[in-house]
Amino acid sequence: MSFFKEFRDFAMRGNVVDLAVGVIIGAAFGKIVSSLVANIIMPPLGLLIGGVDFKQFSLVLRPAQGATPAVVMEYGIFLQTIFDFAIIAFAIFIAIKLMNKLYQKKEVEKPAPAPSAEEVLLSEIRDLLKQQNSKI
Repeated sequence: MSFFKEFRDFAMRGNVVDLAVGVIIGAAFGKIVSSLVANIIMPPLGLLIGGVDFKQFSLVLRPAQGATPAVVMEYGIFLQTIFDFAIIAFAIFIAIKLMNKLYQKKEVEKPAPAPSAEEVLLSEIRDLLKQQNSKI
């Protein structure tokens, strides 16, 4: 089997294609949530703490000197990223919880399997014994 045929067979497996689709959708979802956090959630939160944009929070470790740029710790961007992560994790949790609930409903709707011949025979014996005991 040629290398390219093996690679094509590998790449066209359902799991690999599903994973690729999941990664692409996840990246797009991440961008949407990042925009939600940066453009919708953080401005009111910044307004509540005095009209400051979180992205502007930073700590200058060493100021710029001539041609050497300043060394800056931008912890505001880090805080924004933490908010992004928390919202993405919460959204994924809700989605998985919803999917699990839908999956459980499908399992409940399946009819129970028919009893085996042995179970039917044992049930008949039990019923006959109950009848005999009730006559006594």
